[in-house]
Amino acid sequence: MASNASQSLPSAFAEPVPETAIPALVAQVYESAPVADRCHLVETLLRPLGVLSLVAIANGIFAKIRFQNAGHDLSVRIEDLQNVRGADMAALVHHAQQVSVETVDSLAQLLGSSGALAGSAAAALLIGLLVRRARARNAAQAQQQQQLIDDASLDPL
Repeated sequence: MASNASQSLPSAFAEPVPETAIPALVAQVYESAPVADRCHLVETLLRPLGVLSLVAIANGIFAKIRFQNAGHDLSVRIEDLQNVRGADMAALVHHAQQVSVETVDSLAQLLGSSGALAGSAAAALLIGLLVRRARARNAAQAQQQQQLIDDASLDPL
């Protein structure tokens, strides 16, 4: 039998993160980030995405970066990012969230480990939103698993 605590999420988890908040914050962080951190942000977001899907994002700028690394481990260079703007990053994050929300959520660890970004207000807010969303997703998954266990215990077979 499930307890009431596992059936109700804390109020901090009840409010979903607005879909556009995270891409907008990543764009802000990107624009103020040192070049090395920009490279890491882009690499992290590109990893789970296929080249074909990248063609439709930001006039194909990320597909070009991916093509330059074809057959090699993804390594974004400083010169690859000369034409990447904050709006391009927002579009990339929006797409990446559709493919792998976990990848976008992993940016929290990346941002937290960057000394240059750790003090940024936008980065701090972004980390908070990413952690909140990951916790809410984990709580929902735990609740679903508990429900499956409860349902199975009622099955006479």
